Formats: sequence, C-alpha cells, structure tokens
Amino acid sequence: MASRKLGLFVAAAVVSAAALMPPSAVAQLRTDYYASVCPNLENIVRGSVRQSMAQSQISAPAALRLFFQDCAVTGCDASIMIVNSNGDDEWRHSDNQSLKREGFLTVLSAKAAVDSDPQCRNKVSCADILALAARESVVQSGGPYYQVELGRYDGRVSTRASVALPHVNFNLDQLNAFFSGLGFNQTEMIALLGAHTLGAADCPFFQYRIRSDPCMDQGLASQLRGTCGANPGGGFAFLDPSPVAFDNAFYRNLQGGRGLLGSEPGARSRGAVDGYAANQGAFFANFVAAVTKLGRVGVKTAATGEIRRDCRFPN
Repeated sequence: MASRKLGLFVAAAVVSAAALMPPSAVAQLRTDYYASVCPNLENIVRGSVRQSMAQSQISAPAALRLFFQDCAVTGCDASIMIVNSNGDDEWRHSDNQSLKREGFLTVLSAKAAVDSDPQCRNKVSCADILALAARESVVQSGGPYYQVELGRYDGRVSTRASVALPHVNFNLDQLNAFFSGLGFNQTEMIALLGAHTLGAADCPFFQYRIRSDPCMDQGLASQLRGTCGANPGGGFAFLDPSPVAFDNAFYRNLQGGRGLLGSEPGARSRGAVDGYAANQGAFFANFVAAVTKLGRVGVKTAATGEIRRDCRFPN
C-alpha cells in the first residue's frame, strides 16, 4: 500500500465491537439500498474509479487504505475526509500524514460523478462512495468482486484526538488485541492485511529493519539500504513483486522473509500465511468476508449522521 501499513489499525485503546456496531445501524445496511433513488450508482462509481486508476497507479492502493483507515478510527463514516478550518481533523494527525492525496481525489471524483446524475444528487453518502471505491480498487486490480452493503450515513465530526494508529513494529499480540476489539479473529485479520498486496511503503516505515532485523532476507535488506540511502528522507519499496495486482504474492513474500514491515504476520501466524500463499482462492474468499465485516464498523444512522453535500465539510 502506498506509504504506511494499509490495514494496520492498532489503537492505543481497544473499542468494543458491540459499541462500534449498534444493531440498528448494521440492520440498515443492504446491497440494494439505493436501488430506487440512484439505480446507476455502482456503474457511476466504477467508471469514475477506472478513470482515477488510469491517471495514477497510486489511486487504487490509496483509496483502499483510506477506507480501512476511516473505518478503524471512528467507524465507516467518511470522517477521514473532513477538513476543519482550525486544522483539527483526522487526516492532519501525524499518523495520517502518509495517506496519499490520490485516495482522497478518487473518492471526491466519484462523489462528483454521482452527484452529476440529477437522480442521485445529494442522496448518496460519502461513506458509501468510499466503500464502493475501495471495492472497485480491488476488483479493477484483479481481485475478487464482492457486493458492498450500503446505507451508511456520514459522520459530522473529525478530530486529531480520535486518531490512534499503530507503529510499524507492533507485534502479533498487539494486532490481535485491536482486531479482536473490532470483532475479528487472527485469521480474519491476516486476510485483511493481504490488502498490502497493492502499493508501496515509504522508507521511514521499514528503515529500522534493514539495518538490524535478522528475520528479513539479507539480500533484500542490502538492496533496500541502497534504495533508502540514495533518497535521504524519501524513497520507497513495493510491498510485493506485483504491486498493481491484487493477488496473494504478499503472503509468498512473507514466507521468504521479504516482508517490509515488522508488524506483518510472523511465525505464530504461519498457518494462515502458508494457507493464503498456497491458495489464492482461499485468500480472496476470506478477504471478501473480512472486508465486508469491516464495512459494518461504526455505521452511522440518520439520527447520528448526515449525507454530506461535500465530502470535505459537514453540512
């Protein structure tokens, strides 16, 4: 994923899954939610994302990571998109500075395309558009198609204080603690982390490993020392050998000690890693189940949210 870990949402405090997923909110989600008010919604978003990906290869991993980051902080409410005039918003938290502008632009372009249809204008939430854009980023990169549950409302609040994200050296216990709080088991978590099959990581997020981590393939470490040393303060490396294809190469990388980030699954999760490395179909099936489950986290209702006219600002 472009920049920091795409799917690592380990927080300092674990929020209970029950609190993040009130039954009334989850019950409103359904795949045909907009069938009568914006029947061409998915085709509109699909075409817009296709244009964004044609303009930049970063768009797909950036949009997918944006969805994960949004859901993990205050739930799937597009609060990550909000720009506050006083600078107190999620995306300007230091832990979010690695989010790429292409992800935001992909969603904003899709929102503009949806609202250009008079039947759809101001009737589709930014949160749902973000969820659809994430799905299209997966599918149009060669990954599995899945139906997206819709019916989310947009959040009205975004603050830096709400952001608590992981460091790249978080261990498996810390990862499990956070994902368990969201209702995920270890196998589901590892399936979500497979989203790292798209994109790249910036040198500052793995540089500590290439100097001293014996678990990393030493040939790769030497190569990366050259890459990062030649680009002080910059530089990047792809997270697997096929960075624009959604496949299971990420897991094969881990098997060979070629994972970039220290918080990636290790020896205690070897069974799931080996299974996904050997069977791409199993990875795809489990990823679809896990990302659908993620899309239910923190869903807002009409009573707690709104349909933002501009994804960057509360109404």
